[in-house]
Amino acid sequence: MMSESQRPHAGRRLLITGTVLAVLGALTAAGALWSVLSSYTVVTARGAMEPTYHEGDRVMVERSGGNDVRRGDVVLYGVPDRYNGLPVLQRVIGLGGDRIVFADGTLTINGTPADEPYVKEADAGFNTAPYDVNVPAGRMFLLGDNRENSNDSRYFLSEDSGTVPTAAVQGRALKSGGAPVKLGLAVVLGVLLTLGGGICISAGRRTRRSGYGR
Repeated sequence: MMSESQRPHAGRRLLITGTVLAVLGALTAAGALWSVLSSYTVVTARGAMEPTYHEGDRVMVERSGGNDVRRGDVVLYGVPDRYNGLPVLQRVIGLGGDRIVFADGTLTINGTPADEPYVKEADAGFNTAPYDVNVPAGRMFLLGDNRENSNDSRYFLSEDSGTVPTAAVQGRALKSGGAPVKLGLAVVLGVLLTLGGGICISAGRRTRRSGYGR
């Protein structure tokens, strides 16, 4: 059993431990929360990206610039002269230097037939007029996965061959939610550490008061 003389020292240790836990927890929670808010956003999908994303699906998007874009990425982008300036989700089919050709129901990229398992229907593009696009440097050619219901680069061929600048990219759709989930867990851990620190501080104060006979 703890003696009266030992209680102030034990209380001090609890106060120090609690303070360390509280500060560490607050920093962990704040840092993780800041990372989530600054690095990710959530958008609502439209029918143009079915079946990858269904109408009304909430899609997690990692904020990133055009320099990070790769062919095949689903990106969120916005340009003033399309879609009333609102950002949209579409898939990057070609980047600067690529030649995109659609003819006889087949889409080719640099002479190779495109492998597109994500397209809603294998024959969705057959009703599309043929096109042959050389993507300028610093730009990208985009299509929706639901080719029969997507107002994409095919319908703006008279404007820079339907391409848009990579600088218009606001982010990339995540293929999995692993990173945001981990950051969310870090927020929870930080909150728990802060609460634990608060409990230790409260216990330390009570222990010190009892040790001083107050």
